[in-house]
Amino acid sequence: MQRLEQRYSPSIQQMSGMLAKKQPEKQTSVDSELSFQEILHTAAKEPDQPIQNLKFSKHANERLLARNINLSDEQMERLETGTTKARAKGIQESLVMVDDLAFIVNIKNNTVITAMDDSSDSIFTNIDGAVIN
Repeated sequence: MQRLEQRYSPSIQQMSGMLAKKQPEKQTSVDSELSFQEILHTAAKEPDQPIQNLKFSKHANERLLARNINLSDEQMERLETGTTKARAKGIQESLVMVDDLAFIVNIKNNTVITAMDDSSDSIFTNIDGAVIN
């Protein structure tokens, strides 16, 4: 064991010396950085902020076209807000209702899986929560 330490110890020290030379230590002011407590406090103030970039699967896009569903900006915002609320409650696959429209959303992937309107069947499977927005 001692022989191994002698054999590799100098190269580890050399590597750390080389690394220190390549990456000079940054001098930063503590005042210019946010503390963990400040970041946590900011995040706690805005728990219902919508998650941006909600995606639509190919299947969902086909359903939107086939059922002639057009989302307004306000409806899209409510869908994103519903997704955020579902995430906060720990839901994995959520039914999100917006007006007379129903969306199944995979919360983990932030993806709308399918979309239905009030003329569709009202049977929803493989969900573990619902948000009516």
